[in-house]
Amino acid sequence: MPHVVCMRPIHPDAIQALRDAGCTVEIPEDSAAARAAALPKAEAIIVRLTPITREVIAAAPNLRLVARHGVGYDAVDVPALTERGIPLTITPEANAVSVAEHAMMLMLSVARRATGYDANMRKPIWGAVPELPTFDLAGRTLLIIGFGRIGSRVAKRAAAFDMKILVSDPRVPRNTIRGLGHEPVTDMDEALAAADVVTLHLPSNAETRNMVDAAFLAKMKPGAILINTARGTLVVEDALVAALKSGQLAAAGLDVFYEEPVQTRIGLTELPNVILTPHSAAGTAESMRRMAMSCAESVLQCFAGRLDPDSVVNLETLPRRN
Repeated sequence: MPHVVCMRPIHPDAIQALRDAGCTVEIPEDSAAARAAALPKAEAIIVRLTPITREVIAAAPNLRLVARHGVGYDAVDVPALTERGIPLTITPEANAVSVAEHAMMLMLSVARRATGYDANMRKPIWGAVPELPTFDLAGRTLLIIGFGRIGSRVAKRAAAFDMKILVSDPRVPRNTIRGLGHEPVTDMDEALAAADVVTLHLPSNAETRNMVDAAFLAKMKPGAILINTARGTLVVEDALVAALKSGQLAAAGLDVFYEEPVQTRIGLTELPNVILTPHSAAGTAESMRRMAMSCAESVLQCFAGRLDPDSVVNLETLPRRN
């Protein structure tokens, strides 16, 4: 069984599962030098946020699998892995519920100005105030952009709040969307003009990067809110700041940012009508265990010669089946 290098600590149940199956597991100290020293022996890497660059891959001559602890793989050089025939796996189901719940939390927090009223109570200032207007989600129109594992779960939860749901995702048949009781988007401009809330649930790639720019925001319904728990690079942050300052958008709830980690004050942190969380949507206790166990399962499947294609990003690295 392989030698597995965990670039960061993962849930102990997953580490124990790997060891019970006969793997050796190494968790380097939290330094670039220690992680680099572990690479020559690595046959599988489990990675959370550490960039897996071409140089990292080249330093691991025995590498046969990279298992991403999550679903995004912006920091992984997929072409370099593919050139070596090394599969990259993700944990497609593990964090979907947690992120969907977080998106709903941001919607509710923005609608009810939770942080503003919390701050007032600590002064204390009692009662509803005109400068912190709130609204119900019920009866509002929600535009979900991206209807995969997370977006579809957000729709289910938003429907329970009696929201009208519009769905934009060209990969999902319109009849499927209608069958779930939602309305497929045929004209994005019309959908943006109609939506009280827009929530993003799609990957960041050449097609989607910077899609939420000044033109996109100008097409949104005046006073709408934006929720982003997907990837920060979907949004042009300066344009979002301008829209929030001008009142074109009433508010935003954000878990992801253009450059992460955020280590200095950015324009968004200066605004009172934004709720910010530090890319923590998938960080629940349950989700962290599910993601770690999914990574361990991918490692064991890989070395048993039966890797699940549904978890593999670069399918061309898998043996062809007749």
